[in-house]
Amino acid sequence: MLLAVPMVLEMCMESLFGLVDVFWVARLGPDAIATVGLTETALTLVFVIAIGLATGAAAVVARRVGEKDPAAAGEAAIQAILLGLVISTIVAVVGFIYAPGILRILGGSDAVVRTGTSYTRIIMSGSATVFLLFLINSVFRGAGDAAMAMRVLWVANLVNICLNPFLIFGWGPFPEMGVAGSAIGTTIGRGTGVLLQLWILFSPHGRITVRRDLIRVDVAVMTTMLRLSVSAMFQYLVQMASWIAVVRIIAGFSSAAVAANTLAIKIVLFAILPSWGMSNAAATLVGQNLGAKKPERAEQAVWRTGLFNMCFLGAIGVVFFVFAGPIIAIFTEDTEVTPIAINGLRMLALGNVSYAYGMVLTAAFNGAGDTFTPTMLNLVCFWVVQIPLAYFLAIPMAMGPVGAWTAVLVADTLLAGLAMVIFRRGKWKLTKI
Repeated sequence: MLLAVPMVLEMCMESLFGLVDVFWVARLGPDAIATVGLTETALTLVFVIAIGLATGAAAVVARRVGEKDPAAAGEAAIQAILLGLVISTIVAVVGFIYAPGILRILGGSDAVVRTGTSYTRIIMSGSATVFLLFLINSVFRGAGDAAMAMRVLWVANLVNICLNPFLIFGWGPFPEMGVAGSAIGTTIGRGTGVLLQLWILFSPHGRITVRRDLIRVDVAVMTTMLRLSVSAMFQYLVQMASWIAVVRIIAGFSSAAVAANTLAIKIVLFAILPSWGMSNAAATLVGQNLGAKKPERAEQAVWRTGLFNMCFLGAIGVVFFVFAGPIIAIFTEDTEVTPIAINGLRMLALGNVSYAYGMVLTAAFNGAGDTFTPTMLNLVCFWVVQIPLAYFLAIPMAMGPVGAWTAVLVADTLLAGLAMVIFRRGKWKLTKI
């Protein structure tokens, strides 16, 4: 609980970035909402790389902490940060140059491209803040200092919440920047969090301290990090790319369908991201206990966390299903968007119970350093099952967006079942880092 509660609150703070953006941007109309949705769909590719690096960093740091080797844990943190800076620079350049093309590829209309190009450019150019927030917080979590990661996101979100309405609508002395103002506020908020992270990481009073003499490229440590991270990146790439495919299918119907999907997903993520906090707690316990030669304790932590997560997400799913109408009404009164969003929220809520166990078991494999198993699970469930099924139900079967959401529900349920079977076999306990 000491790990999980701060991680749950941390994930609530992470989900607030997107929720605050869409809350204020929704006042600008469906095209602005669609801009945020499509940009964040493209940004999922950035998240794939960032989460992949963070997964590798957290696994290595947790294992070294379990082995009572804090210097090696600090060295792993430095290698992760260096990798993140290099990759984020490439992403920023590509995102700035090709922002209009990115929106068009994802199905944005001409109006969305005109409205959203500046938003997309700003968000993609600030991708270093996304990378470093994920990476350094994963280092804190791997070291067992989940409360520090939580506090960093409190500060980052406070800045984001305060800046967004002022920059979007031009309140007070600020210029009215529209949807671009939201991007600037979000990037400044994340950047503030990164500066705080670096100050904590290099201070002598943290649970993990990075010495300045460790700031160098260490080929051996970086190779280990890359081996874990590349597999984890592909794991999340499979998952995120399949989601992009689903969004592309939905975008073929209308901008209202994209806006509805954006609202439903944002609301669901507000509930699911706290569950990622519990999953991250299980991953940390797995890594530290395997490092301390206590594999049975690692397994017990995973099953217990899965039970807690199932109870939590199951209750949230009931609330979302029953009160979908009033919840959607908080964000929009658009008569075209509202009924589609209500259907989407209810469909996605049906998968909460099975998804609860799937996300914990996947995190447990990653925490053990076994990134291959969840990668293959994602490949089968999302590419082999979800994408073809979403297309078939949405278009040939004429179910529209509901068909795409049904495919998501089926794929997530299948992943949870397969993960349970493989986890019980226990081969993950033998993974070496």
